[in-house]
Amino acid sequence: MKKPDIIFLIVFSFLLIPFLPFSFLSSFHKEFLYNESYWLITSFIKFSLLATTGEIIGLRIKTGNYFANGFGIIPRMLVWGFLGITIKIAFVLFATGIPIVTEKYFMINGTIESMNFKDIFQASQSGYGFKRILTAFFISLFINIFYAPVMMTFHKITDYHITKNGGTLKGFFNKINFIDSFNHINWDIHWGFVLKKTIPYFWIPMQTINFLVAPEFRVVIAAFLGIILGILLSVANVKK
Repeated sequence: MKKPDIIFLIVFSFLLIPFLPFSFLSSFHKEFLYNESYWLITSFIKFSLLATTGEIIGLRIKTGNYFANGFGIIPRMLVWGFLGITIKIAFVLFATGIPIVTEKYFMINGTIESMNFKDIFQASQSGYGFKRILTAFFISLFINIFYAPVMMTFHKITDYHITKNGGTLKGFFNKINFIDSFNHINWDIHWGFVLKKTIPYFWIPMQTINFLVAPEFRVVIAAFLGIILGILLSVANVKK
């Protein structure tokens, strides 16, 4: 392990501490970090910090360095923060709407009621454990079919935009040429791996688990999963 790796691990450890369930942080968690009243701010913070960290780890895997010219850490944090807000909104929309669809149109009784429980443990105690798992699967399935591909493609477009403008904050606010950016996406990786493989084999199972927990924890879990995704994408790029 090299010196930069040790420094990164130390910084990353301190970054993780506020998100972990330590007793001395319980008031901070309850009053702010996991408080739904501050969802807009906290969703931005969780993804801007954690998902960007995943990209930094990915950069280390691809290039051997944690920083590179044109990488643009701050612009990437802004993009991930924005995406974190949209992810929170998507979670609420799909977690509310899909149970209605499955109960009304798929004729699966109990799906709405199963999501009224805080988590899988409360649902199981009331006899709705299996229905909660089934409902969580359908929520994850539809969110990964209708929302995830758009979000992931938008992220690739912003990736190219950031790199094209040298990773600078000023360049980030230049107008995005969506057609040019879209044409520069490596579709062999984006379709062949990101959409075709990570969605069915990683995101659908992981997000199914995510919708079994309490709503206030779903965004931060998704952000931690973003770290894993950054590593997966880097490995795929290296192999390519």
